[in-house]
Order: sequence, then structure tokens, then C-alpha cells
Amino acid sequence: MPPMTTQQLSAANARRAARNAGAIALARVISSAAQFGWQIILGRALGDAIYGVYGTVNALFAVGVTIASFSISLIVIREVARQPERAGRYWSAALFIQTVASLIAYLGINAAALGYDEGIRAYAAIAGLSLFIDTFGTHCYDQLLAQERMVTTSLVEIGHIAARLTLAGAALALGGGLLGVYAATLITGVGRTAALWHLLRRTGVHPQFPADRGVIAALLRDAFPLTIYAFIGMTYTQIDRLLTSSLLTDADTGQLTAAMVIVMGAVEILSTTVLVALYPMLSRSAQGDDDGAGFRFMVDKLAFFTLLIVVPMWLIFAFFAPTVIVPLFGEKFLAAAEVLRLLMGFAAATMVSNVFAQAMFAQNRQRRLVVFRLVGLALKLILSLALLPRVGVVGAAAAAALSEIAVLALLTRDYRVDWRRWSSRLLRLGTLTAVSAAAMAIFGGLHVYAGILLGGAIYAAGVLAGRVLAADDWDLLYRLAAAMPGGARIRRYWRRDTPIRW
Repeated sequence: MPPMTTQQLSAANARRAARNAGAIALARVISSAAQFGWQIILGRALGDAIYGVYGTVNALFAVGVTIASFSISLIVIREVARQPERAGRYWSAALFIQTVASLIAYLGINAAALGYDEGIRAYAAIAGLSLFIDTFGTHCYDQLLAQERMVTTSLVEIGHIAARLTLAGAALALGGGLLGVYAATLITGVGRTAALWHLLRRTGVHPQFPADRGVIAALLRDAFPLTIYAFIGMTYTQIDRLLTSSLLTDADTGQLTAAMVIVMGAVEILSTTVLVALYPMLSRSAQGDDDGAGFRFMVDKLAFFTLLIVVPMWLIFAFFAPTVIVPLFGEKFLAAAEVLRLLMGFAAATMVSNVFAQAMFAQNRQRRLVVFRLVGLALKLILSLALLPRVGVVGAAAAAALSEIAVLALLTRDYRVDWRRWSSRLLRLGTLTAVSAAAMAIFGGLHVYAGILLGGAIYAAGVLAGRVLAADDWDLLYRLAAAMPGGARIRRYWRRDTPIRW
């Protein structure tokens, strides 16, 4: 059998990445859409004050998850993708570490909740039980991702979300309130973990006991800075809700939570989905690319394509936030529109930052990320404490946006972005953004949907015809389109003088 050529390997990677991205994207779009709808139902049913309690508890839980998982996921995926024969050793080592970490996280959540009222303390104690269930299931999920079994894991995730929301909705309808919602979460979490564990065992991967002390030590060494980074990053994301509950009211926290639902949904679908699917390929490229040119090419393109996506998203919400918030959550959440305007700036900066952060993960340079996120957390804390008492909940959104822009500046400086190569395209993109914004303002004055549609159409036409994309951008998009399912049909209508070797 002749050896595989570079072109064939690249083709196989492209096809696999396209298939994986498609599977994960479909699952996450379905799951995110379902959860987004559920958050709207929950917000309307609970009202802004109780929804604020829910937001505070979820913020405490989210910070606890970073400790319980001990940030092993990225390392396990990276190492098992490179050395699949060691999967069993990583399984047993991760189980040992995460069991201990889950207990520490649970105690930490309950200790942090002591600073809030009795209702938040009680719900935090119940919600925290999910840590012990979810960390085991997520480790099975990570092992399956390392094997690039995205289709089966995606089906499990969709089934889990459907079951959880159905059961939680029934509990809410029967008057169970937040207690019923958290009970449904625990029950369906057990089902998800059992399904993923069964799928992983069918692949032939089994935990190897006693756990390998060398693997445990390696995971602790590599994961510790990641855990610090994740803890800082999640605290950075959730601190605005925790501070709002402390300094303002539960109703203010409810307004902030409603805006965050939309923001995090956008980040999840448009950023996280793609980066998770491409992470195994980025890890292999970072390991095998001697001169770094291929890896840098991939990161540059991902960052620029992400920028192209976030610009119209930010414009639409900047001009038309009330049109989004009020129909979804109701008139009681009108104040969330001003919060959403600023938080979309945070979302845009986050999505671009995530590309550079994921590249640093793939290169095992997570220690520097700890420093960057710590700077961002300190800045956000200072700004939040200064702005929240003076301008209310809008101050939390302003602090989030400004601190994330600062983190993005640190990441691009560390990555040494070649701004000379980007300058002409960024200038065209800036001009196009200004024109599109003017169109949204003018036509939006006539009708909201006219502003969105015409402003969006002008932006799309400008990207296609305004030389915002370089020739190699179009070549890459053409190759990826050809690699995706239905690529042959796409090429019937879109023809480009670009060689396709798969």
C-alpha cells in the first residue's frame, strides 16, 4: 500500500473536520435552541425576581463546575487523540481526580452561598449535586470526542436536553417551581451519564486500575493551570450576576440573566461549536507543524472568519435590542435591552478571543492564558464595583465589554498578529461596517425589519463584492464546502479555479 501523501492527509482531515463540525453544530443548534426556548418560558413563568435567584444559583454552580471538572477535558481529548492506546489509563486517572475535585467544588458552592439569602442557599445545595453526576458523564463524552465519534455523542446530547426540558416543563406546570426544575436536571443527568458510559464501553475502552500515578501526576501538572484559568474565566463570566445580586436586587439580576441567555446562546452556536469540532485537528497540527506556518494559517483564518460573523450580529443587537428582548421575555424585561446592547460587544470580543485561546490550548500554552484572564477578572471586578452602584445593572454589561476587549488585546499581542497583512481587509471591513450601520439606522427608523434585512443585505453584499475576503480565504472556503456533505452539488453552482484533491 503506498504511503499517504500530504494532500490525501489534508483531504481526510478536511472531510473529517467538516463531518464532525456538522454533527456537533446540528446537535448544539438543536440543543441551544431548545434551551433558549426553555429559558424564555422559565423567565416568563418565574418573573424577574425569582429568575434572578435562578441566575445567581446557576452562576455559583457554573463556577463550581470549573473545579469539579478540573479542566481535564482538553488534555484528555488532546492526548487520547494522539495516543488512543492510553485511553484506559486516562479514564481511571481522570475519574480519581474528578471525584475528589467534585467534593471540593460542592463544599465550595455551599460555602459561597452563605453570603446570600436562605432560598439561594437551599437551591445551591440541591443544584450542586449535579456535579457528581455530570463530571463522570462529561469524561465519557471527552473520550468519545477524542475518537471523533461526534455523531453518536451528539444524539445523546440532543436526547438528554429533550428529556430534561420535558421533565422540567412538566414539573413547572404542576407547580413544582425551581425545586421541580432542579429535580428534573438531576434525574436526566443520570440518564445522560449512563448512555455515554455505555457508548464508551462499546468502543473497547475500559478504565485501567489501579490508576497510573504517572498519568495522574501528568494530568495534575497540565490541568492545574487550566483549572486556574477556567476558574478565573468562569468567575470572570459570572461575577457580574453574583455582584448584581449582592449590590442591587434579584430583579436586576433577572434582567441581566435574560440578556446573558441571548449572549451566551450566540457564543455557543457561532463560536464554541466550531472550535470544539476543530480542536482535535488543531492539536495534531500544533504537534506536527514544524515551522508553524500551517497552524498559524488555520488560526488566522478562523479569527478573521469569526470577525466577519460577529460584526453584523453586534450591529443588529446594538440597534434593535428591544425588538428582541420584549417579544421573548415580556415587558417586565424591557430594561434588559440596554444591558443586551453592551453585552453583545462582550460577545463579539469573546468569540474572537476564543480562537486565540483555543490555539494556545492546542499548543499547551495555557499558563499564559491564566495571566491574561486574571488581568481581565481584576479589571472587570474593579469596573463592576465602580459602575454598578452608580448606573445600575447596565454597569455590569459595560464592565464585561471593556474587560473582554482588554483580554483580546493581550491575546493578539501575544499571538503577534501581523497587522500589516490584515490592514487592508480590516480597513474595508471597517468601512463596510459603517455603511451597514448607517443603513440600519436609516431604514430601521422606517421599520425594524427593514433595518435588519436591508442593513444585513448591504453587509453581505459588501463582503462578497468588496474584497473583504482575500483569494486564499475564498480558496479555503471553497475546499471546505467541497469537503462537506453535499459538496458535489455545491460545486455544480459554485465554480472556482481551485484544485480539489478529495
